[in-house]
Amino acid sequence: MNNQLNANLEWLFGEGVTALQSLPWLLMLLFTVPLLLMARRRCYPSLYLVFLLLIPAGLAFTVIINPDLVVLVLVIDVVLLGLAGIDGATLPSPQAFGAERKLLGVASLNSPHQVSIIVSNQANRSYQVQVVDDLPQEFHGNPSSFSVSLRELSRTTVEYSFRAQQRGVFELQFVHLRINSSFSLWTRYISLPVPSTVNVYPDMKQTAKYAVLARTNRLSLLGVRRTRRVGQDNEFERLRDYTDDDNYKHIEWRTTARRNKLTVKDFQTNQSQRIIFMLDCGRMMTNEAAGLSLLDHSLNAMLMLSFVALRQGDNVGLICFSDEIHTYVPPKGGMKHINQLLHASFDRFPQLVESRYDEAFRYLGRNCKKRSLVVLISNVIDEVNSHQIHQYLSNLVGQHLPLGVLLRDRSIFEAAENPFLQGSHLYRAAAAADILTWRHQVLTDLEHRGVLSLDVFPEEMTAPLVNRYLDVKARHLL
Repeated sequence: MNNQLNANLEWLFGEGVTALQSLPWLLMLLFTVPLLLMARRRCYPSLYLVFLLLIPAGLAFTVIINPDLVVLVLVIDVVLLGLAGIDGATLPSPQAFGAERKLLGVASLNSPHQVSIIVSNQANRSYQVQVVDDLPQEFHGNPSSFSVSLRELSRTTVEYSFRAQQRGVFELQFVHLRINSSFSLWTRYISLPVPSTVNVYPDMKQTAKYAVLARTNRLSLLGVRRTRRVGQDNEFERLRDYTDDDNYKHIEWRTTARRNKLTVKDFQTNQSQRIIFMLDCGRMMTNEAAGLSLLDHSLNAMLMLSFVALRQGDNVGLICFSDEIHTYVPPKGGMKHINQLLHASFDRFPQLVESRYDEAFRYLGRNCKKRSLVVLISNVIDEVNSHQIHQYLSNLVGQHLPLGVLLRDRSIFEAAENPFLQGSHLYRAAAAADILTWRHQVLTDLEHRGVLSLDVFPEEMTAPLVNRYLDVKARHLL
C-alpha cells in the first residue's frame, strides 16, 4: 500500500513539474496572488522583500531555457514564500492601536499651531511605529512625521506644529501609522479615524501686540504715529491752563478766579462714529504678496483697524463683495464685535470674477444711511475698474467720508526702479513707469474729488491704515 501511495505522489509531482515546464508563468502567479491578498490588507512588501523576490523571478525564466531546474526553482520559491509568510504573520492588526489628537479648534493664518497626538499600543509585543498626521495640503507640519517605539500595552505622545497657508474650515480625518514586520520584509499602513475640525482665521496676534504696546505707550514700534486729538464742544473731559490758541468761550471763570490763572475746559471727541469696510473679493485681489493673497493682507489690516476703532468706542461694519454681496455685518460697537467680524470673513476667498461695484455701493446706500468712514480696499489694474472706483467713491462725498485703499504691485515698482537699464530691462522699466504715472493720476483725481486715498504695499498696509484713521479722528472729518 505504501508503494502505491509513493507511486501516486511521484506521478502527481511529475505531472506538476510537467505543467510548470509547459506553463512557466504559473511560477510568477505563485508570488502575485499572495501579494495581491496582502495589498488588500494594506500590507506591502519592503525593499528587502523586493530584492529577495528578484531571485526566484529571474530563476523562473531559466526554466524556459533549462527545464531540469524546475525542482530547484520550486524549492527556492517555497522557502521564500514560507519566510515571507512567517514574517507577514508578525504584522499587527489595526485593532491593536489607538490614537487621539489634541489641538485647539482655532488657528491663525501663517502662525505656528501646536498639536499633540497620543498613540497607544494594545498588543502584547513592542513595535517601531512611524506616525504621520492627516494634514491638508494647505498645512505645513514641523516635523512632518515621527518614529516612535511603542512597548506592549503602552502609549506615547508626540507633538508638532503646523502653519496654515490658507484661511477656512479644514478637516483632519485620520492619524496614519506605518509598521514594519519583524524581519522588515513587510510594511503595514494603518489609518486610525481621529476626526478634528480646525478653523483658520486671519492672524489676530497683531491685535494682542497692539493692546500690549498701547498700554506701555510704545505704538511707534508698530509704525503707528501718536496723533494729537483736538476736542469738540460736546463732552467735557478736563480743565487745563489757557493757551493762545484756545477759544475764549471755553474759559472756566470760576476756576480761573479760584486759581488766579486762566483755565479752560477741554472736550473730548464724539466716540460713536462709524466705519464701514468694503472688501473687494474679485479678480483684482487674487495676486499674492509675501506669500499671501491681497485679500488676506486686506483682512489682516481690516481686523487690526477694527480692533483699534472698537477700542476707541466707534462702530464697525463690513461688506464683502465680488459679483454679488457675500457678507454684510451691520455696524456695531463693543470689543465682542471683533469676533463677529472675524467669523464673517475668515472663510472668504478671492474669486476670478468681475467685481460689481454698482451692486456693492447700492447695497451700502440701502443699509448704511448714517454718515460713516467708508473704507474701500481694492486694486486698480486697468481703466475699467479704476473708472468705477473713481465714480462710486466720488458719489459718496458729502453723505459719507470715503477712503480708497489701493494696493501696490511690488514687481511694477521694482521694474521701474531697476538700475540696470539695458536691453529688455529698459522696455520693462518704461512700461512700469507708464503704469505708475497712470496710477498716480488716478489717486490725484480721487483726492481732487474729496476722496481720501491710501497707496500702499499689501504687506505694509496695516500701520498706514491705522494712522489714517487716527488722523481722521483727530481732524474731526467725520
